Amino acid sequence: MNAFDPAPLTPDELERYARHIVLPEIGGAGQQKLKRARVLVIGAGGLGAPILQYLAAAGVGTLGIIDDDTVSLSNLQRQVIHDTDAVGQPKLESAKATLARINPNVGVNLHNIRLTAANAGELVAPYDIVADGSDNFATRFAVADACAEKKRSLVHAAVGRFDGSVTVLKPFETGPDGSQNPSYRDLFPEPPPPGLVPSCAEAGIVGALTGVIGTLQAMEVIKLITRIGEPLVGRILLYDALAARFDIVRYKARSPV
Repeated sequence: MNAFDPAPLTPDELERYARHIVLPEIGGAGQQKLKRARVLVIGAGGLGAPILQYLAAAGVGTLGIIDDDTVSLSNLQRQVIHDTDAVGQPKLESAKATLARINPNVGVNLHNIRLTAANAGELVAPYDIVADGSDNFATRFAVADACAEKKRSLVHAAVGRFDGSVTVLKPFETGPDGSQNPSYRDLFPEPPPPGLVPSCAEAGIVGALTGVIGTLQAMEVIKLITRIGEPLVGRILLYDALAARFDIVRYKARSPV
């Protein structure tokens, strides 16, 4: 984010974001930070839908979306950025149309490509923050490694059946005690064997769960941009929907061998 760009708010924006601006923690200065921010969202699916909608509504100036899939009828139970008329359309185009209706002031960059270890670095580099809404370990590892290399904050989440988790990764910085922040590979040193973790198509997932977890991701992104509160760095938030319970587990960087 360019600290020297004042990103003045128009009269329309002052009215649109009035409920943010009256918050002392955000105010006009925080809203200008949101306007300057560039956020990349991996996937326009179950997690990406609430992330994109709430960040657009919040006034994040530029949203990038990576997705190479089309909308299917089975997506609509949880991917609320799309509707019935969008079935068969590219998810990127459907998502862009929805975001334009929510907030025409937000710029949207579309990346119709599958993120891989080979292209992840060049995709994340132009953005300030990345929110990962992917559904497979290969993409998660590629995104996390690229964000660590390019020094981009990553808001990571995962969901399955009735459970979800959220954490924030900034392994290129140190914590308040001077110790190195943990990385994604401190949580998961390597991907699980193929077939060990069933996909949502195989195991099922309740649609509202992705709304809960994706909205938490959007909140963490807003905190990072405006530099308020305590992001989930070194902490993973676990949500059990059936028990209606949240838990937080702390984790640290592994000591080098």
